[in-house]
Amino acid sequence: MENADVLIIGAGAAGLMAAYTLAKAGKKVTVLEACNRTGGRIRTIDNALFFNQAELGAEFVHGNLPVTLDLLKEAGIEYHAAGGNMLHYSNGTFTAGAGMFEGWHLLMKKLNSLQQDMTLNDFLEQHFTDVKFDELKESVRQYAAGYDTSDPKRVSALALRREWQNEDEDAQHRIEGGYCRLIQYLVTGFKKAGGMVYLNAAVTQLHWQPSQVKATTADGETYEAAKVIFAIPLGVWQAPATAKGAIVFEPAIPAQTDALQKLGFGAVIKVLLQFDDVFWEDAVTEELAGKSMKDMAFLLSDEAMPTWWTQAPNHAPLLIGWRGGPAAADWATKTEQEILQISLQSLANIFNRSADWLKSKLVAWYVANWTAEPYVYGSYAYDTVHTTEVLELLHQPVENTIYFAGEFMYQGTAMGTVEAALTSGKDAALKLVSI
Repeated sequence: MENADVLIIGAGAAGLMAAYTLAKAGKKVTVLEACNRTGGRIRTIDNALFFNQAELGAEFVHGNLPVTLDLLKEAGIEYHAAGGNMLHYSNGTFTAGAGMFEGWHLLMKKLNSLQQDMTLNDFLEQHFTDVKFDELKESVRQYAAGYDTSDPKRVSALALRREWQNEDEDAQHRIEGGYCRLIQYLVTGFKKAGGMVYLNAAVTQLHWQPSQVKATTADGETYEAAKVIFAIPLGVWQAPATAKGAIVFEPAIPAQTDALQKLGFGAVIKVLLQFDDVFWEDAVTEELAGKSMKDMAFLLSDEAMPTWWTQAPNHAPLLIGWRGGPAAADWATKTEQEILQISLQSLANIFNRSADWLKSKLVAWYVANWTAEPYVYGSYAYDTVHTTEVLELLHQPVENTIYFAGEFMYQGTAMGTVEAALTSGKDAALKLVSI
């Protein structure tokens, strides 16, 4: 049995940021992580599986985000702009500047006049009743599902308005060496301050009373502390009681566990395809597209694997495929081979090459099916119409003993990002220290 001032359950960005902040404040902290690595939904593979600095999870710094960029500066970690052209492919035609679909300005005008929150689906059905808007509504649903990995039947229209009003597409960055450099900085700093991290330590039970907690792991180990911060993904909170990662509380905390079910958590499948050359920049593709593809950053389509991006401005032979929202949830039980074949066929349809030809050029591939991943079960959070009231409850520690952290706890405009996770972990730690 090990004693600490604070237990932190989960060694993702939120948990490690909380641990780092508490350790700097002089607290003795123990972090318990169910998996065999730190980072959570951040996972960089470098010089492994024939990949070089590829991100299986979080990849971009979406905008000039203060907590993330300040931490990178503190750590001395460089980052660079990620940019290039956004294209859309449909019916054999590549169209540039596909970031905003037709009707976007009307959509935002209607959203800006919205007073009472409702789901995106309800908003679209109430404000765009004419059949001429059917294509617009479908585009909006696809965008919310793809980019926010949200369910249009549940996601908050007001939350999407807030996010879309604050997007800064010209301030996208990638971290030199990958996001895991930031994770390693937090782990190193936390350990130097006397903290401990235990991997393969899946907590199954938490016995607690005010100012005293005891966590029991799947292998029977116990850890005690005065307080605990739960920094596990929302997907784990919402998973069935029989799922890996489910935690039994004694006594139960029904108000909080019920509230967590009312939040939104998306689904995503990310596919990494490493080719032997940058074939989408060759003369065959240029003739097909009628333009050079050398500055292509994002490619949107109506294919089964609809969204693709490159490493622009770097010309690396790596394509990333992305399928989010309910469409990704529908694929949760597909095998990796099935998803690979569908992905190759999607690219074959776009670039007018055979799937077999593309497969012959593959050097490496990886399917990151986060929706089926134990201890995760999804992508990232999105706001529902219940989120505001739920977070009011969750931001209040249970008997000043049980605290919650994670990107789903964030209330700013950078929803579903590493910034959200870092901010939440830091806020939870500072709240704990102040009480």
